[in-house]
Amino acid sequence: MERTAVNPVTWSAELGFNQGEVVSGHTRTLYVSGQTAMSDDGRPQHDGDMAGQLALTIANLEAVLDEAGMSLANLVRLNVYTTDVDLLFQHYGVLAARLGTAGVAPTTTMLGVTRLAIPSHMVELEATAVA
Repeated sequence: MERTAVNPVTWSAELGFNQGEVVSGHTRTLYVSGQTAMSDDGRPQHDGDMAGQLALTIANLEAVLDEAGMSLANLVRLNVYTTDVDLLFQHYGVLAARLGTAGVAPTTTMLGVTRLAIPSHMVELEATAVA
């Protein structure tokens, strides 16, 4: 798989995401449904704790990627939904560090939403990965 970043401006790369990515030569695409702070048995975790929810949400995303034989390094698209953008930005370094360690800067959109499917959840990650 070959990835080519498309950044007509440079500010987004400095924040850890590309404006676009051209992907060629890949053989598999994984579309990951929204991952949240759910336990393995489907119970919401870390009520009121954005840092805890974000960490578990990333772990759950990684579990799906791993099950498909992929990792964060395969992400080409990441949608971030949150009920509190300002609070998420206070903890966004956790996600940015994990992506940086994986050496990836996927195209990213962050949206502030009124609520998520589980009312106590504050963050949800939806992704596309290619291998």
